[in-house]
Amino acid sequence: MIYLWVGLSGILGALLRYEMGRWIVLPGVGLFPFGTLIVNLTGCLVLALFYTAATTRFKVSPPFRVAFGTGFIGSYTTFSTFCKEGIMLMKDGHAGTALAYILISLVGGYVCAWLGVRLGSFKSVQTAGEGH
Repeated sequence: MIYLWVGLSGILGALLRYEMGRWIVLPGVGLFPFGTLIVNLTGCLVLALFYTAATTRFKVSPPFRVAFGTGFIGSYTTFSTFCKEGIMLMKDGHAGTALAYILISLVGGYVCAWLGVRLGSFKSVQTAGEGH
């Protein structure tokens, strides 16, 4: 049954990635692959937030964690497109843009994952007098 859930959530993640690529078109920015960058950064944030919250605050079942993490986020993010775009930028003589893309993707991915862990482990604080 887990294979079905991973597959179905993978379909949804892939469809969302496809649509995000169509929606994220920034006029006048030239060659920089903003669509892939935004998809991968949001994927890092959401995966870290989800796994942290799902294992520490909400006790989400392992099958759902696998379906969401491996299926949905795994198909939403795209390491292969990131690599292909970086290589194509270099091949086409845009080494500076390629380097910027690679650095922003890697550093930004770690920052987004760190932020996701922080947000996922955030516990709301009750104000004095609440709950009495």
